[in-house]
Amino acid sequence: MSDNCKWRKINKNDIKNAIELLAGAEENYVSACAKFLMRDKTNDPIWVLAGNNGEIKGLVINSKSTILPVLCGRKEMPCAEFLKKLARSKNIHSVQGLKDEVRILEDEMRKTGKTAADIIDYDLMSLDKLPEGTGKKARVSNLILRVPRMTDIDEMAPLQAAYEKEEVIPKGSVLSPAASRANIESIIAGGNILAAEVDGRLVGKINVNAVSFTRYQVGGVYVRPDYRGRGIAASMAYEFITALINNGKGVTLFVKKINNAARRLYSGLGFSGQKDYRITYY
Repeated sequence: MSDNCKWRKINKNDIKNAIELLAGAEENYVSACAKFLMRDKTNDPIWVLAGNNGEIKGLVINSKSTILPVLCGRKEMPCAEFLKKLARSKNIHSVQGLKDEVRILEDEMRKTGKTAADIIDYDLMSLDKLPEGTGKKARVSNLILRVPRMTDIDEMAPLQAAYEKEEVIPKGSVLSPAASRANIESIIAGGNILAAEVDGRLVGKINVNAVSFTRYQVGGVYVRPDYRGRGIAASMAYEFITALINNGKGVTLFVKKINNAARRLYSGLGFSGQKDYRITYY
């Protein structure tokens, strides 16, 4: 490579430098930071772009079946021979991250014979402080916002499944009810979730789906279609995000480019667009 860098597997001597790199660019790489912090050291390999003096200038994180590039603005990724071995040895389900960097990985994956099944573009948005006057009361007099319990799982599971069908699974894929139920059980067990209840019925949810060094990543936002348009999502998001920020961390999320209602909601809460984000499914 022109700057005398090369890709190699991470070793214990790289950890400090890798953390410094991720922490310095955290706002653009919350998912990658979270995956790095929670990595399975045996099954989730990480490659680093290392300079002659051992400095780390980029990473590629493999978390289960997902690849997350952290290229720090690089426009190319030459000599990434490890991707060929990775593509042959593992079932890669997706590549996700900043759009321009995912495009680089798409090109590399194409060289291995992998063809994208679906590509979804998002706005990456962030917030560190809620502006004054952003909270709006829902137009539902009997709305209760509360933390769901495991005893709510039979009501929460359909909400999670509906969210995943609408916002997560790529076209051509079939939802696994068992996997979806396991997802919401894990989220409830983690505690970073809020549910909306109307007349004793759970109709909406919002949760944290990643935690990095100084930021939460919010996701899983869903309100039943027959309860939309009443301000439930805005009230739920405002209360939940306020609590997160009061815990001393910033909040990041990514929202589909085509989801104008959600983009208006988050902009109304004070979120600003940072970067273009992409998830490419294989």
